[in-house]
Amino acid sequence: MATATAAELAARLDRLPMTRHIWVLVTLISLGGAFEFYDLFLTAYIAPGLLKAGYFTPESLGPFSVLAPYGVAGIGTFVFAMFAGLFVGAIFLGHFADRYGRRTVFTFSLIWYSITTAIMAFQTSGFAVDLWRFIAGIGIGIELVTIDTYVSELVPRTHRGRAYSFNQFLQFLAVPLVAFLAWLLVPRTPLGLDGWRWVVLIGSAGAIFIWFIRLSLPESPRWLARHGRLADSERVVARIENRIAAESGGKLLPPGPPEREETGEGTFAEIWQPPYDRRAILMSVFNFFQTFGYYGFAAWVPTLLIAKGIKVTTSLEYAFIIAVANPVGPLLGTLIADRIERKWQICLGAVGIGVFGMFFANAQLPAALILLGVLVTLCNNLMSFSFHSYQSELFPTRIRSRAIGFVYSWSRLSAALSGLVVAFLLNMGGVNAVFAFIAFAMAIVVATIGGFGPRTRGLALEAIAH
Repeated sequence: MATATAAELAARLDRLPMTRHIWVLVTLISLGGAFEFYDLFLTAYIAPGLLKAGYFTPESLGPFSVLAPYGVAGIGTFVFAMFAGLFVGAIFLGHFADRYGRRTVFTFSLIWYSITTAIMAFQTSGFAVDLWRFIAGIGIGIELVTIDTYVSELVPRTHRGRAYSFNQFLQFLAVPLVAFLAWLLVPRTPLGLDGWRWVVLIGSAGAIFIWFIRLSLPESPRWLARHGRLADSERVVARIENRIAAESGGKLLPPGPPEREETGEGTFAEIWQPPYDRRAILMSVFNFFQTFGYYGFAAWVPTLLIAKGIKVTTSLEYAFIIAVANPVGPLLGTLIADRIERKWQICLGAVGIGVFGMFFANAQLPAALILLGVLVTLCNNLMSFSFHSYQSELFPTRIRSRAIGFVYSWSRLSAALSGLVVAFLLNMGGVNAVFAFIAFAMAIVVATIGGFGPRTRGLALEAIAH
């Protein structure tokens, strides 16, 4: 089968059962992503420590202090720096995985994240912390795009939804971990080092460990075939088939008829050719607005609780309890991820964020705040694993990473702006103003995806691409 075509190799992958070997591959990719999530979400949990250290005073922020008159010169600059880096990484470097390979870029971005985040942990001014937060964000922006691409190309078509749910379950395990560590460490100074620095360094050290695990990951056979390396692709597919045959204890089903072969150069211009142009616009609008709901809550939980009159230590405790729900959502999602059309899962999550968010804004009792915070988190999870799967399915292998990077970059831009917008709204109108804006953003998400999104459930990637 050394002369098999790219389409035939893809058909062989798509007919495979979802055995232990495929789950192990998804797990290895997901563990790498878990440290990206750790870093993404530590913003909310180390923010009280950074504020206490005086890093967001005009003197410490340097050039960023010009934002003070707008009420966003505090933690908003830290959020902005992170997501500005994610935007640069996604839009300008997202195509690296199309050019150099999924496995190579996956490894490279982990190293980038680990080194730059460790450097950030030792900075002594708000400006320096924000600067290294921006640089670290570039590497994380590349990584998240690569993970979406990688998973979609290794998993059989009938199980992509479950694979992304499981992928996010493992990644979201990092959220309660960082919340728990922040709860323990941020108010203290172990060995004379600020607690927030320990939280950052723990995540950085973990990423180095995961770098060694990547040795067990194969390159995407779809990427190899697309780049003319059919013999290498054949070897990867055959190795996967042999492992799965041994695990399933019998012969594999014959592959279905191959889909039409991909054509084209794999350039940025192809994103703007039918049918990809409409999909690119659709997902760009979606990504721009979904982030206001997602990170408008997730990155601000302790701060929003403090704004409701809860003291710092208690807000971190509540935030930790709410954060425990993060991996639960994707785990529950494995039950429905391949049973309901992806676009409707996205819409359901968005509606829940808007509705439960408004109730959260008006709640006062601790039990109600925690319950509603958990419900918003679960809806965030549902929307998240659904759209990560969805956007990776809409574009062909030759431009998948590039296109995901482009459309996803709009969420990074809006997330950078969300740090400023949420801080401004919180300063001007309190928690109610924040969640009224989030509800508006979720309404646009529902109208966009519900009204114009194509269906993808159960279809081969090559079939969706045409």
